[in-house]
Amino acid sequence: MLRHSINISVLIAALFSGVAFADHDSFTPKKYDSLGICLKSALNKHDGKVVKVEYKSEKKVGVYEFDVETPDGKAWDIECDVKSGKVTEVEEEVKANEARFAALAKVTEADAKATALAAHPGTVVEVEYELEPDGKASYEFDILEADKEEIKVEVDATTGKIVEVSYENYQIGQE
Repeated sequence: MLRHSINISVLIAALFSGVAFADHDSFTPKKYDSLGICLKSALNKHDGKVVKVEYKSEKKVGVYEFDVETPDGKAWDIECDVKSGKVTEVEEEVKANEARFAALAKVTEADAKATALAAHPGTVVEVEYELEPDGKASYEFDILEADKEEIKVEVDATTGKIVEVSYENYQIGQE
């Protein structure tokens, strides 16, 4: 158990040391190291600097979400299934005024926020603007509920419908 804790600590230190994990091809996680396996899978999708990792629960399934900044200046949210080690979703994070996002957004941020808060009352602590792999746009609201649990509510920017809900268990790195 101590060895596992040390390995995780070293991995986390490497994640947030301020340098890209460019040599991830030489990194070989142990089969019991779900974080390491998912890190390698995420960086194989978009190599860059990991600025944040979250562990969350989606439909009672454990998921790591890595926020990766690539050398071309793009930001990616890459989700990985904890059990399988496979990437399950890749979203590009953009600014609210990004032309591609604005062209797709038929629902205002205020209306999307109202929808998210009606379903999950609390205080919005962060908003992200995302382009989905299927070409859709979405708002993602991090909501701090009254019980101090943080929930993520993703609202389709075209239809205004909630498309995903997850509960954040922990986060390491910057918002």
